[in-house]
Amino acid sequence: MGGPLADDRLRALGYRQELARVLSLFDNFAVAFSYLSPMVGIYSLYTLGLGSGGPRYIWTMPVVVGCMLLVALVFGELASEYPLSGALYQYGKYSVGPRYGWFIGWIYGFALLATVASVDSGAVGYVTSLSNVWLHTRLRPDDHATIFCIAGVIIVLSAVLNSIGAKIMGRVARYGVYVETIGTFGVFLAFAAFGFHQHLGFLFSSEHVELAKSNPLGLNFGGNWWTAAALVAVLANVYIFYGFESAGDISEETIEAQRQVPKAMRNALLYGGIASFVLVLGLLLATPASGIGGVVSGGINTLFATLPASLQDFFLVLVIVAFFSCGTAVQGAGARVAYALARDGGLPASGWVRRISPRHRTPVNAILIGTVVPFLFLLLVLINPSKPVHMLWFDYPANVNALYALVSFATSGIYLAFLLTVAGALIARSRGWRPSGVFTLGRWGVPVTAAGALYLALMLLNIVWPSPLGSGRAIFNYGWVTLLVMALIAGAGAVYEALARPLRRG
Repeated sequence: MGGPLADDRLRALGYRQELARVLSLFDNFAVAFSYLSPMVGIYSLYTLGLGSGGPRYIWTMPVVVGCMLLVALVFGELASEYPLSGALYQYGKYSVGPRYGWFIGWIYGFALLATVASVDSGAVGYVTSLSNVWLHTRLRPDDHATIFCIAGVIIVLSAVLNSIGAKIMGRVARYGVYVETIGTFGVFLAFAAFGFHQHLGFLFSSEHVELAKSNPLGLNFGGNWWTAAALVAVLANVYIFYGFESAGDISEETIEAQRQVPKAMRNALLYGGIASFVLVLGLLLATPASGIGGVVSGGINTLFATLPASLQDFFLVLVIVAFFSCGTAVQGAGARVAYALARDGGLPASGWVRRISPRHRTPVNAILIGTVVPFLFLLLVLINPSKPVHMLWFDYPANVNALYALVSFATSGIYLAFLLTVAGALIARSRGWRPSGVFTLGRWGVPVTAAGALYLALMLLNIVWPSPLGSGRAIFNYGWVTLLVMALIAGAGAVYEALARPLRRG
C-alpha cells in the first residue's frame, strides 16, 4: 500500500496525500526506536532504579516490556486501520469520537513537546564533559544559562533537519539505531573485556535497599521490597519503554504503512527491551566489589572511569548522538500531532499550522511549533528553589529544577493518552467495531486490549500517586507536582475545547 492503495485509504478516511511518502520499514522503525532510546533512558534513570530497587530492579524490565507489548499490539491494529499522521489522536477520534480524540491529541502533544525539552536538556551534561575534555573549556553542566543555550541549539538543529524532509529525519534516526546498538552491546562487551566485578547472583540481590539504613538514596521502604521498593524501582523502566507509537505518527510518510507500522512498533519495543537489558546487565556486573553506594552517588561515570580514556570519549560521543537522535525523533512526532490536529481545525490558526512546505513536503509550521513550545518549556530551567516552596497544600522540593519536574508530566501525560486510546478501542469494540486492516488481533483482540488497559491504569496510578517528599516515589513524581501539572494541562484543554469547540472549524 505504498502508492495508489495508500492514497485510496487516505481518501476513504477523508484526506488527501500531502506529505512525502518516502520512509521505509527500517526508517519507520528507526524513528520509533530512536524515540524509545535505551541509552537516553538508561543513562538518565539507571542510578534511580539501582538506588531504589537494588540490582534486582533489572527484572522489572521484562515485566514492563511484556505489558507494553500488549499496548503495542493494540496500537498496531489501530495503525493498520487508520494509517494517519497524529496516531493516538486519530485512533481516539475514529474509535470514540472527534472530541475524545482531540482531548487525547491535546495531552499527548503537550507530553511530546515537554519530552523534547527534557531530552535535549539531558544531553547538556555529556556535551559539557566532552567540550571540557576536548576543547579545554570550563562549562558547568548545572549552570542555567549553559543548559538553556546548549539545549536550545540542539532543538534548533533538530528542527532544521526535520524541516528539510522526512527522509532526513529517517536518516538521523538510522544513525541513532546504529549508535544505540554500539552504545548498548558495545558497553557490555567493553566492561566484559576489562573485567566484571560481580557474579550472576548479584543480579538477584537487593543490596538491602529496602532498609533505610542501607539505602544509598536515603529512602525508607520500611523493609519491604516487593510491596514498596519494587513499585518505585519499576518506574525507572516505565519512564523508558514508550515512544514506539511514534511509528504511527509518521504513517502518511511511510511506504505500505498499514503493513509496516504495526511491525515497526513491535520491533522497536522488543529490540529496545533487549538492548536495554544488555546495557543494564553490563552496568550491574561492572559494579565495584565495594557495592552500589558509590555508583548511585557518583553516577554511571564512576563505572566508565574504569575504562581507558579513549573508550570513555568514544562512548561519550555515542551518548550525545543518541540524545540528539531521540530529541529529533520526538520533535518530529510532536509536529505531526500538531499537523493532524490543525488539519481537522483543532488548533488556533489551524490554516497556518497545517501548511506544507511545497519544496520539502513537510509540515514546516507545525515543526516550528515543535520548536517554540520546547523553548518555552526550557525557560523552566531558571526555576530552581534553594529551599522548599509551599504551594497550596503541599511543598515543592528544594533543589529540584522545574524542568526536571516537567519530565514527570511527560511520562504521566503519555500514559494517560495511552490509556484513553486503548480504552477507546475497547469502547469501539463494544459498539461493534471489527478491525479490517492488514494487521488484526482476531479473537485475541478483546483480552489483549483489556489487559493493556489494565496495565496502563495501574501504572499510571503508580506514576502519579502523590507521596511525601521523603518517600521513594517522590524521586520520580515530586509529591503532588506530577498530578497537579497533569491536571492543569488536562483542565486547560477541557476549558479550551468546551469554549472554542475547535473541531467545528475543521
